[in-house]
Amino acid sequence: MSNEGFAARLHALRTGARLTQEELSQAAGLSVRAVSDLERGRSRGPQRRTVQALATALDLDDAAAAELAHAANLGRIHLRPRPGSGAGPAARPESRTVPHHTLQLPRDLSDFTARGSALDRLRALAEHLDPAHPPVAVVSGQPGLGKTAFAVHAAHTLAPRFPHGQYAIDLRGMDPRPTPPRDALARLLRALGTADGALPATTEDRSGLLRSLLRDRRILLLLDNAADEDQVRPLLPGRSPTLTIVTSRSTLAGLEAVHRPELTLLRREEAVELLTRVIGPERVGRESQAARDLADLCGHLPLAVRIAAQRLAARPGEHLTKLATQLAEDTTRLDILQVGSLQVRAAFALSYRQLPPATRTVFRRASLASGPDFSPQSAALLAGLPLRQAATCAQDLTDAGLLQPHPTADRYRFHDLLHLFAAERLAEEDEPAHTTAAQNRADLWTLHRATAAARLFDTAPDPGTGPITPDPDPATAPADLEQARVWLEAEKAQWLAALGRAQARGLHQQVIDTAEAMHWFSDRTPHWEAWAQVFQWAVGSARALGSRRDEAVHLNYLAWACSMCLHDHTAALTTAQAALAAARECGDRLQVGWALGYAAGALHRLGRTGESITRLQEAADHLSGQSDPQSRLAELTVLNTLGQHLRQTGRAEEALTIHRRSEAICQAGIPGKPRELIGLYLAVTRQHIGNDLAALHRWNEAEHPLSHALTHFQAAQTPAWSEPARLDLGIVLRHLTRHHEARAALTAAHEALVRLNNPRASEAADHLRQLDRTLDAAGPSAG
Repeated sequence: MSNEGFAARLHALRTGARLTQEELSQAAGLSVRAVSDLERGRSRGPQRRTVQALATALDLDDAAAAELAHAANLGRIHLRPRPGSGAGPAARPESRTVPHHTLQLPRDLSDFTARGSALDRLRALAEHLDPAHPPVAVVSGQPGLGKTAFAVHAAHTLAPRFPHGQYAIDLRGMDPRPTPPRDALARLLRALGTADGALPATTEDRSGLLRSLLRDRRILLLLDNAADEDQVRPLLPGRSPTLTIVTSRSTLAGLEAVHRPELTLLRREEAVELLTRVIGPERVGRESQAARDLADLCGHLPLAVRIAAQRLAARPGEHLTKLATQLAEDTTRLDILQVGSLQVRAAFALSYRQLPPATRTVFRRASLASGPDFSPQSAALLAGLPLRQAATCAQDLTDAGLLQPHPTADRYRFHDLLHLFAAERLAEEDEPAHTTAAQNRADLWTLHRATAAARLFDTAPDPGTGPITPDPDPATAPADLEQARVWLEAEKAQWLAALGRAQARGLHQQVIDTAEAMHWFSDRTPHWEAWAQVFQWAVGSARALGSRRDEAVHLNYLAWACSMCLHDHTAALTTAQAALAAARECGDRLQVGWALGYAAGALHRLGRTGESITRLQEAADHLSGQSDPQSRLAELTVLNTLGQHLRQTGRAEEALTIHRRSEAICQAGIPGKPRELIGLYLAVTRQHIGNDLAALHRWNEAEHPLSHALTHFQAAQTPAWSEPARLDLGIVLRHLTRHHEARAALTAAHEALVRLNNPRASEAADHLRQLDRTLDAAGPSAG
């Protein structure tokens, strides 16, 4: 059946405008074939959007556009069968070919905020659409991220580019029974004008018909809330100028050749902007800090921010500070984040209910992990599952948007609000005894791994330090120092929290063993303030066990931490004096020497240099009379420190003599201690020798020992030692007027010392400024 009146009018209008069919098709966003069929009367009643696109392309005035629309409408009327005409199935009311309009886009939000880059990506897809490869954009992410709101806003924004229509269908992916593809296809086909009697029976045939209908239509298709790839694939066009936007809480990672505009959490300023758009700039302006606090407490999650905003909008007299105070309480935050039918907890629960039992367990138990993120191994220990199964569950939780993967490491983290939700589910679903057992199991495993890893840094363990703790899983244990360092740093929050809980549970020997193992590793990371807590726990455990020797050992370690990590030199002096008393009481001559040395260091930093030198001389005399290897190592440390204090009081010649004595001990070697360890002591000694020579203005002689020290520290991967040595070398190079090399060394040292929170960072900055002044005074040729 044809529509010849419309066809003739369209042909006359096109030729009158002196347009070819190709030119009209391009202007109207139609295919050439579609324009040709319309002019030959083969169209079965063109849709209103098609007519509007043609009228716009032909630049018709209102009267001419209305006449064209009337002609098209007459054609659609003529297509309807007359009642009682006996036209078979087509005569039934439910079989009419009049298009349904049940899949209109949902309402756009007038206060929609941010998402500019993601919207730009969709706009680019629409502008450069290739019908041979119709683009499919998958918008996925965690619950509450605003996926549907974004997709709807994008569809409304892009609607003018799709004159043949915009259709949205909710696939109900979070329902117990998501919409089957066959049913979704039926709804789409009806909306596109297919009569019920013309619907194919099978999913495959319906999918084929959809692809046929979309072939020449410029349509935007929104498939919201998809469950999985199998639900989506039959709904995608083949060859068509169609843009399809799919939203899902799942990543739908199995969909091939799709685009993925990324939705992230809002930035703080974007969250405040959303708040402002809902409740108005006046209220936000009056309490700007409270607005920022609200954004942070909502975790910058769009749903949470919107709920907070809607709640405030419904209470125009309520202060933002009041709501921020309420949200600051973790135990009730999810209770507060609900208004009407909008609930953060309900949004999370939809995804949680979709999970298999084992994955739910991993989700709940992972909330017990300490720190900002956790490994699959921690998840496995807490859930009581094999590592491989727990890792799979963690990946599934990531795909479901309930965990966030680390960008480079095999680690995961919770969004703050999801962490609260997981903790709620844990308290609700797990027996307290089971939770405690899971935590204890994970703690013990973690402490054994941490102890074994830290012991690798002791290149010559003293037999008197107790039995070596075996790694709980040798197959996955760190194999060398670098792997041990990576594990200890990545799992710092886990083993540190486990150590504290072990101390509270009375596992005192385990606490002492772990803290003792950490001693050598702590030398490489003195910027960690946590060391003071580690050794404080160990002191407490030693006292609980009544071991004065262990108490003296860990008081000495604690004195070091107070000085080097906390820069609290008064506390360091008090602690070192307590260590000295404990060491003398138990007759441990080695710990007496260490305590004297640590007390001297604290005195020096308190400006009591004369007393510090006296203590160091006493310590050196005390240790020199002992022959055991550990005492000789302690003697080296004391001698180096003594020389340093002498140099800093202007006695550089005496300092150089002391440090040459240390150098001789290193070169002679210490029986029972490996060459690598003595090489490290030698590097420290030569750094001091270089600084002694620099203090004597023997700059040329100072360069070599400092270069030796820096090279050795870099090879040992000890930035806490290499960067101060780099600074010392940079100072010498500056005095040698090797300005280019000096700037490179000083700049690198300054940047690293800032990262390490080392107080010498300001010294590096001062020398850089002095170098700049020297260069400015000397003119361009000085560089």
